Amino acid sequence: MRFLHTVIESLAADLPAESLSTDAIERRLAPLYQRLRLPAGRILLMTGIRERRLYPPGTLPSDASSAAARKALARSSIPPGKIDLYIHAAVCRDMLEPATASFAHAKIGLPKTTQLFDLSNACLGFLNALVIAAGLVESGQIRAALVSSGENSRPLLDHTLDALLDPAHTRRTIKPLFANLTIGSAAVAAVLCRDDALPPGARRPRLLSATCRADTRHAALCKGDTHGADALAMQTDSEALLDAGLRLASETWRDFLEEARLDPADIARTITHQVGSTHRRKLYETLSLPAEKDHSTFAFLGNTGSVALPVTLADAAGKKLLREDDLVALLGIGSGLNSLMLALRW
Repeated sequence: MRFLHTVIESLAADLPAESLSTDAIERRLAPLYQRLRLPAGRILLMTGIRERRLYPPGTLPSDASSAAARKALARSSIPPGKIDLYIHAAVCRDMLEPATASFAHAKIGLPKTTQLFDLSNACLGFLNALVIAAGLVESGQIRAALVSSGENSRPLLDHTLDALLDPAHTRRTIKPLFANLTIGSAAVAAVLCRDDALPPGARRPRLLSATCRADTRHAALCKGDTHGADALAMQTDSEALLDAGLRLASETWRDFLEEARLDPADIARTITHQVGSTHRRKLYETLSLPAEKDHSTFAFLGNTGSVALPVTLADAAGKKLLREDDLVALLGIGSGLNSLMLALRW
């Protein structure tokens, strides 16, 4: 997929005020650690995650998603009345029906003329939504789109902590639950538009290309679902997921470079999905990429699902780590397994 006329007109994040440290989680799990003789500090050692953010109890995904969307619109030269398409692209949804985009649409204040829907694809949802919106921009069917994701980890984290304190657990049975302790909350949004909709002389990051690949033989390695009222459950075979994900990422990376006609040496910055330090190290080793070109946020945000990669892009932009004309590679991967890689010209 190649894009000729689509730009990211604005990008904004919304981060919860409350922080929960990894030390605090392990203190809460002290009975489990003592009973199974688990060493303190294992989560930080395995993941490099020191803390994650949490929205207040009762926060809905549409609350978070719309908060980020309003920030993106406030930074944009495109007024809300000119948004032709709105996509809520998070894992988390207010309910199964109607679409969470419906609730967020009203909270954002978008017009009746805006087409809206949810797009859900695990941690790749936001990138998928960018590609869908860009395709409609390129075809001339729309001129501007708004994409946002709001991930609320509190229900999953609370349910997991309660479940882990069940005295029936063994070292083997807790293993699929430990990935849940890395999950954090955050929201992010982007306004996309056709380049000729920009103010005269304005420059914005430009979408260049996208490459996607799937290996759905591994769809069962990470499974999440609802678990009673206001609770979520997820189980992950972390080691198998990492191994399969690295193989798929390697295939996608090879095809991405070929389809986009890119030389890795020309890439100024790479940003990948934020899982943890082991994933980051092994991915960059597998792709033979220099780690110094990476920017990460997992140490203080954890894994924020579909928000993780774009919120890290927003963080890099906010810290002035991206310069004009930089070639940026977004290396997305999500359970399913799916991989989607995008090239941007900043």
